[in-house]
Amino acid sequence: MKAMKNLLGKLVKDEQGGEVLEYALIAGLIVVAAIAVIGAVGTKVLARWTSLNNSI
Repeated sequence: MKAMKNLLGKLVKDEQGGEVLEYALIAGLIVVAAIAVIGAVGTKVLARWTSLNNSI
């Protein structure tokens, strides 16, 4: 039981996991933003290609 309390105490005091979590959240936000931008720009690019294809 004492070993379990020591392990739990070490986990509570460990701050490295928090940094990793912050980096994962930032990376996730960047991915979501990239998907949104690619989706918005992708439709415009597709419309442009369709227009060019029809004009040829």
